Amino acid sequence: MHITDIPDLGLDWLDASGERADVVLSTRVRLARNLQGHAFGPRARINDREAVLRQMRDQGLRADALARARLVELTDVDARTREILLERRLISKDLLREDGDVVRGSAVVVSPDGPLGVMVNEEDHLRIQAIVSGLRLNEAWSEVDRLDEELGRELPFAFHPTYGFLTSCPTNVGTGLRASVLVHLPGLVLTKEISKVLHGLGQVGLTFRGLYGEGSEVVGNFFQISNQTTLGKTEEDLVEHLDKVVRQVVKHESQARAMLLRDARSVTEDKIWRAYGLLRYARSLSFEELMNLLSGVRLGVSLNILPKPRVYTLNKLMIFTQPAHLEQAAGRDLSEAEGDAHRASYVRKILADEGDVAPDVDASDEPGSGDDS
Repeated sequence: MHITDIPDLGLDWLDASGERADVVLSTRVRLARNLQGHAFGPRARINDREAVLRQMRDQGLRADALARARLVELTDVDARTREILLERRLISKDLLREDGDVVRGSAVVVSPDGPLGVMVNEEDHLRIQAIVSGLRLNEAWSEVDRLDEELGRELPFAFHPTYGFLTSCPTNVGTGLRASVLVHLPGLVLTKEISKVLHGLGQVGLTFRGLYGEGSEVVGNFFQISNQTTLGKTEEDLVEHLDKVVRQVVKHESQARAMLLRDARSVTEDKIWRAYGLLRYARSLSFEELMNLLSGVRLGVSLNILPKPRVYTLNKLMIFTQPAHLEQAAGRDLSEAEGDAHRASYVRKILADEGDVAPDVDASDEPGSGDDS
């Protein structure tokens, strides 16, 4: 498969159509499943992995929810395509080795027209997932639950009557569910309330990570909030609890943004307009710098300080400015300096296509408008 066959493959979650899309970029629900008769986790051998892949190809793809999906063996695609799949959050870092290579049996099932996907032979035999726009935990869970039931009719899941679904990591035993919500929290960061909020997550059984999950750094004021354990609770309980807590976090973020407008409007506006100006005219941008500037612009759009660009455009910039996407567009490998230049060029073009934004100028701001007498 060539990723260019479907340019927006797996990117429906960027469309900013979900609830509270101004704060919540996306919702993801994953289920960890293993198959009976095969070692899993670190004990899995190549023959176990290949047997699982065959079962997924021959039996799992019979699921109605995967009627138009493609199974992509990662050994059959080049390193850049694998990185593109990673940048689109269709696969995880655990499916790739540190050198970017893959072990035989690694694969991903991707759907060209929906939120569903399946990672094959990651930490567990199967990682069933759905990613949707905005805060839509119940919808994402419903999609995953439907696919899980269909796959369960075709595949022999490893299940214990007392402990539930068996997984490689003990914290996933039970339901095998890991739900996460990607939130943008610049208001809490700027008002220095973020530490208090993040500490509170741990007290209610949740945790936070960076943009790409466990082990990734927090950039651009984006945080992934997710459940930590699954044993002893139903899937519905876990989803309901996460939804309740995330709504509280979103409420605190909205209050922080209102405080910025009330108590530090000029400083906030300056930060937003500087971020927009740098993005609009910079000739070189690292990805970390881009994410931090996008955070400021996203805040400006949310606060109606900037009339554009659209949130959808900002979301796409996060994906298509990552290294593998830039190299795909350039048609060649890029050095770090070349990548930074291509990134800045791409951002300038996209923002220009959206139309220039000019700040309102008060009469008191114009030269000579002051009282010189």
